[in-house]
Amino acid sequence: MPRSLSRRDALRSFAGAAALATITRSSPAAETPSAPAKSPVAPMASSPIRHSVCKWCFPKISLDDLARPAKDMGLSSIELLDPEHFATLKKYDLTCALVNFPTGKTPQGVTVGGISKAFNRLEHHDTLVEIYEKRIAETADAGFETLICFSGNREKMDDQQGLENCAVGLKRIIASAEKRGVTLVMELLNSKVNHKDYMCDHTAWGVELVKRVGSERFKLLYDIYHMQIMDGDVIRTIQDNHRYFGHYHTAGNPGRHEFEPGDPQELNYPAIMRAISATGFKGFVAQEFTPVRDPLTSLRAAIKLCTV
Repeated sequence: MPRSLSRRDALRSFAGAAALATITRSSPAAETPSAPAKSPVAPMASSPIRHSVCKWCFPKISLDDLARPAKDMGLSSIELLDPEHFATLKKYDLTCALVNFPTGKTPQGVTVGGISKAFNRLEHHDTLVEIYEKRIAETADAGFETLICFSGNREKMDDQQGLENCAVGLKRIIASAEKRGVTLVMELLNSKVNHKDYMCDHTAWGVELVKRVGSERFKLLYDIYHMQIMDGDVIRTIQDNHRYFGHYHTAGNPGRHEFEPGDPQELNYPAIMRAISATGFKGFVAQEFTPVRDPLTSLRAAIKLCTV
């Protein structure tokens, strides 16, 4: 994908709006499943990986042209789509595993809901509540179950204050999410390379927010590419914190491109997928890499590599 096309530009042009950063993991390592006598919790049964793909990564391919071969690849979802695209998915018997974020303007004329301006500021909450209540209903009415949200950028705000503000705002909409059976997931994004100043940029910060909201209908989107940049230690992080994760995204690092054997990147995706599967995860893993080769060939190879 050319450097000139950013995720922000692609999401804005295809769906809606845009832009997305603090933390360190702190939980102890889990007991290994091979020593059940020492572990207070029995190992979980493995779950097959359910596959999705983010449409924004394939801007030159229409939704129809992506949906047609999806089933043959092992996909059951195309995600980060707005309600206007739901009918196309249903035409191909596909779901939207992660519905795109809504946006709206505050009385002061600030566009909120995207990566950079969201739940960490109290002055955004009234508008966010209004647009998210509507999007929760649209998601549920379509029979979909998961909706993305963001923290917003720091803009010199203290991380603890942002944590408190996010919890306040999310608690205003969580009852609607619970009632309609929709899970909100806040994406963990790196603030080092792609989303400078984004607040929810470390696993530990996000986990603490999930604890404060205190609902099974609020979790994290653990983006493996982003968190490899910020935290590293991906497999142990998944083992220790999987109960706080409601969705996963993939991409090779560095570069956010393909991750087949021989590609110039550092993540071992078959091992990561086995770790996710071993937690008993029942949600979706979505491909979110920007291809530098033939897009559908690369997508097919990524799905095959992540099928464990």
